[in-house]
Amino acid sequence: MRVRRAAERVGEFLIDAVGEVVAELLLRLLACGLLACLALVAYLSWSFSPRLTLAGAGLLGVLLAHGAWRFFRPAPKGGRRGLAAVTVAGFGATAVAALLLLFYATDCGCL
Repeated sequence: MRVRRAAERVGEFLIDAVGEVVAELLLRLLACGLLACLALVAYLSWSFSPRLTLAGAGLLGVLLAHGAWRFFRPAPKGGRRGLAAVTVAGFGATAVAALLLLFYATDCGCL
């Protein structure tokens, strides 16, 4: 009875450990892929038009700043609508991607 229970617990531990290793590997691959795609987009856009790249980066910065400003302010009674909802969603997605890159791409072997 005790041996069976111990074997079940060891089996559960091994399944959890393998699951964590696989999840860690997938997150690292996702972070490295995202970093590579960002570098490729920056390279291609800069080679196409440096002025347009800087203008696009400025516009993206303004939209992200607006999204952050609306995110950290209390929502009005009607909720967020239109441009505010889009910029808040863009800020949230960018923040999640930045955290992913911060935690997983720093140990990436592709750097």
